[in-house]
Amino acid sequence: MASVRNLKRDINYVLGDIIEAVYIWELTHPEKDTKEAQAIIDEAIVVFDELIVKVNNKDVENKKQHFKAINQELEDRGRKLIDKINAL
Repeated sequence: MASVRNLKRDINYVLGDIIEAVYIWELTHPEKDTKEAQAIIDEAIVVFDELIVKVNNKDVENKKQHFKAINQELEDRGRKLIDKINAL
């Protein structure tokens, strides 16, 4: 892990790209209901907020392990959101 700033950027870029993918799906499928798509966007925003709170947590014993766990959680939750987009 290079820095906390890079981790925050990764969180922002990954979840921002997921939200952008949902908007693209909505534009390419105007005839379909967007309730599920909006739920994915809402979930991505919640994930973003939760991960940023974890990154900003200062009461951590092993920072390196803590940030690795956050990075892994970002990857896992991001994959789940992408799977939901693909299932639309």
